[in-house]
Amino acid sequence: MSPTERDSDKGSLGGLDRAAAILGAFDAEHRELTLAALVARCGLPRSTTHRTAERMIRLGWLDKPKDRYRIGNRLFEISGLAPIRHELRESVLPFLQDLHNATKTTVQLGVLDGAQVLVVEKITGHRPMPMLSQVGGSVPAYCSALGRAILAYSDTGTIEAVLGAGLPARTPRTLTSPVAILRELTAIPSRGWAVEREEGNIGVSCVGAPVFGPLGEVVAALSVTGPTSLVRADRIGPAVRLAAAAASRAYSHRR
Repeated sequence: MSPTERDSDKGSLGGLDRAAAILGAFDAEHRELTLAALVARCGLPRSTTHRTAERMIRLGWLDKPKDRYRIGNRLFEISGLAPIRHELRESVLPFLQDLHNATKTTVQLGVLDGAQVLVVEKITGHRPMPMLSQVGGSVPAYCSALGRAILAYSDTGTIEAVLGAGLPARTPRTLTSPVAILRELTAIPSRGWAVEREEGNIGVSCVGAPVFGPLGEVVAALSVTGPTSLVRADRIGPAVRLAAAAASRAYSHRR
């Protein structure tokens, strides 16, 4: 590689790093940002942020209908090609729909992403729950039924990494003791579903079950979430378990 090519490659990498910093400034609570807010959140100089953002607009990575930047449609199109969206979501979606029709409350599909669970799909129907993460958002694995359903079938290293990342109390009901969480995980395989009772939001409970891949490995979890008065584990649990088992078969055959 010539010196010119090496310099060009370094410049390209620098550009990608800057674009990644700008994309990282957006999250579920910051969907649209002014230039000043974007500069503050991405940590780049104002001139660099403006120049890079304008280039990203031309590429379709960002959009700016007025005076605020937001994620562009091109990234949405590309994200649909990722296996997690194309294969897993397409396999599980029919069973999420069946589960929503049966329970009449919010259903979600999530995958483990470090110490968090990334929400891949969600169906709310006519009972929206704005306190819950949107698709593309995340919830802590240690205190969510989605996360516990996955962790119950994960290796020791994965569980230790999640517990070691911190266990802050999100509500007075959140389990923050590793021993208590491990006790919950141990109980899941025998009954087939995980439970979270108002640990993320007071008044909201969740029941989740694992989705397995063709080799028997846990790949995701699906859940039913809603008002505690409606989401009772003894009634909802069997339906969630059956839906997850059917989704596992569909995903394994697709693979």
